[in-house]
Amino acid sequence: MRSVAAEAGVDAALISYFFGSKKGLFGAVVGLLANPPEVLAGALPGDPAGLPERILRAQLAAWDDPATGPPLALLVRTAVQEPELSRLLKDVVWHEMIERVAAHVGGPDASGRAAAFGTQLAGVVFARYILAIDPIASMPTDEFVARHVPPLRLALFPPRRPRTF
Repeated sequence: MRSVAAEAGVDAALISYFFGSKKGLFGAVVGLLANPPEVLAGALPGDPAGLPERILRAQLAAWDDPATGPPLALLVRTAVQEPELSRLLKDVVWHEMIERVAAHVGGPDASGRAAAFGTQLAGVVFARYILAIDPIASMPTDEFVARHVPPLRLALFPPRRPRTF
């Protein structure tokens, strides 16, 4: 936020006043109707065991929606080509999404597990929405969820390894 304020020639407090947070600024900058950190925030509450499915379903709903999906795809395609937007997107994904998931699940190596989970979700975005690889892109939501929730659950909640003595 400080670097954005410095480039804009304003005080960082002014940006905080108008946008509230980095995720608010991010949503305003890219003009998204479905701000990814807010979509994630809506999926966090509830039984931890259902977290992978809630997050995946929320992501699919945002990307499948004809009003919110195209701007999200444009954001990702543009971020691949524009270093400044890429840096902003990386920062938002890490601080507003991966770290929030890690804090929510807690426990040993929560950041690593949340990062592995986020990597899988990024793969979903690229395969289904950016590259439109079939049958992934045309797979019905319920089938897609049934096939993808188990590895997402495994990333967030790996089996405990037996202790060796």
